[in-house]
Amino acid sequence: MATVNFSVPDEVKDEFNRVFARENKSGVIARLMLQAIEERRLQKQRARAIDAILRRRRSQKPVTNEEIRAARIAGRP
Repeated sequence: MATVNFSVPDEVKDEFNRVFARENKSGVIARLMLQAIEERRLQKQRARAIDAILRRRRSQKPVTNEEIRAARIAGRP
């Protein structure tokens, strides 16, 4: 198992120790780090999806409101 060393403001450390007084603080930190990793991964995945949508939109021919309305009506049973 690795050891990490981070500097945090004293107020943050004190509050963390108070809130997690009866818990394994190393376990809490490891869980928070995993959550941060997953959050960053999701942010990057969302950004790639948005970029793909925007690239695709640039290559699409603009459609008028009337064409959209007609397509909605045509697709209804």
